Amino acid sequence: MNDLRRCAAALLIGLASAASFAADAWPSKPITIINPWTAGGPAELVIRAVAEPLQQRLGQTVIVDSRGGANGTIGAAAVARAAPDGYTLLSGHVGPIVIAPALPQKPPYDSVKDFVPITQLVSGATVLVVRSDSPHTTLAALMAWAKANPGKLTYGSVGIGSTTHLAGATLARMTGTELTHIPYKGSAPINTDLLGGQIVTAFVNVAGVLPLIQSGKLRPLAVSTTRRTSVLADVPAVAETLPGFEVNSWYGLMAPAGTPAAIVERLHKEVAAILETPAIVAKLREFGLEPEGTTPAAFATKIKADLLWWQAAVKAADIKE
Repeated sequence: MNDLRRCAAALLIGLASAASFAADAWPSKPITIINPWTAGGPAELVIRAVAEPLQQRLGQTVIVDSRGGANGTIGAAAVARAAPDGYTLLSGHVGPIVIAPALPQKPPYDSVKDFVPITQLVSGATVLVVRSDSPHTTLAALMAWAKANPGKLTYGSVGIGSTTHLAGATLARMTGTELTHIPYKGSAPINTDLLGGQIVTAFVNVAGVLPLIQSGKLRPLAVSTTRRTSVLADVPAVAETLPGFEVNSWYGLMAPAGTPAAIVERLHKEVAAILETPAIVAKLREFGLEPEGTTPAAFATKIKADLLWWQAAVKAADIKE
């Protein structure tokens, strides 16, 4: 029995030593970060802003591989199945990581068990806007009108189950109002119909609507993150009126479950430093994004809390399929 125990102990020590050696030698070859959205979109912009300086810091090529499809779940599933050696990472996003598990069609992975959070890269606010000549000048006034006119307040979104759809559904739930959802296939037609008066309001991506706000064509009423965004510093957060409201279209860096802790910590250290670089901060804020660089533990806590929040949001939206 003692011999068996000694053999088992030796085996464990050997495995630990091998893992430690692998982590110490990392990285010794190119690293691939899978972007689970199509090339050319905001997701690619975010991860490339980080990937380029990261390869300089690590001394290895960092490749961004865009694998869009199925609302981000195809790319996320590929990382969940990848070897946990630090050479395949995920540019995680609120959609495939915390919204998809709440939808009727479940993704082929467990967002908590199949990934290791490294850091939340950025927070991304949407902004609730109305036409500039709208009589509704505040969120409270808009919701008071909606309550007095059930079903007449129409809001657009970029599609069923999107953050913009669920933001409106949650707003209705938290204010006890009846809002009418109008889904679109993108943000451009939402802007067109807002300006044309076909819909009353919408939560839209800050970067996509900023020129219309700056030109005075649209009026911002509130942003969806818990904190105000620097590019619209005078616009209150919805949470200032409705505590607990948050729709944060965040992006984060993740790895397959089982990735050595030393590699995760190294990546967090390097990426957090990148996100404090003035040029990177300025670049991200141009697109309405706030750099974060949170610890792996803080990011893990955020993911778990968001999974519960989005379950409630999907229930409020009454999404059946």
